[in-house]
Amino acid sequence: MQSRSRYRALWPFVPYVLMSLIHVISNAVHSPLTTPTKALLMPLLALPLALGWKTLATRGAAVLLAAALFFSWLGDEAGLFFPLAPELPLMLGFFGVAHVAYIVLFLRRLRVRRLPLWTVAYVLWWLLMMMVLGPHTGSLLVAVGAYGVVLAGTAATSAGCRATIAWGGAFFLASDSILAFRLFLPDAMPDWTSPAVMVTYTIGQGLIVAGALRALHRDDASLPAAVAGSRRSLA
Repeated sequence: MQSRSRYRALWPFVPYVLMSLIHVISNAVHSPLTTPTKALLMPLLALPLALGWKTLATRGAAVLLAAALFFSWLGDEAGLFFPLAPELPLMLGFFGVAHVAYIVLFLRRLRVRRLPLWTVAYVLWWLLMMMVLGPHTGSLLVAVGAYGVVLAGTAATSAGCRATIAWGGAFFLASDSILAFRLFLPDAMPDWTSPAVMVTYTIGQGLIVAGALRALHRDDASLPAAVAGSRRSLA
């Protein structure tokens, strides 16, 4: 019964998965479908959250997850929604807010207490990225550096959650790493890295949301408390 309920929980992700495939293929072949399909990604990823809203253990967690998806959507479509504003700073700002929402979700709602020692690699990642790309960022140096901090923060704190979320955080970081090189060192990046950005991005966001919804499900969320209670009674 439990495995059957998990399969049912995955069905709301099907439209997002299909749209992600269409978008990545469109991106790879430079199809005009690239722009509209990208605009549909985050709304479709919000569908499982909307359908499972009442099953979540806390409303605060649902709001944080919704905020992360909403600001990710604004980041995706910054150029479309705000055509008169500089696109890259807006992208950094909107995605920065999304990452802060994810970090708060992981730390406060999923109760991350201790990060694996290997997450120090994310600090080294930030230092290396700033060393390599920093000289090419111009007036955006501070903004890029700050964004790198919250991006690494999402990846690091996700590592303290279940494996699905941890992999999602790693894929998200990989996506933005490729994108950063495309933005600031475009001559060094081959064409295939454009769809690679979106492959890793859609996988990362999908895994984070799927893992978070499962972890925040009332039955799943109550399990650690029940286990802890049984251990105290046996002590």
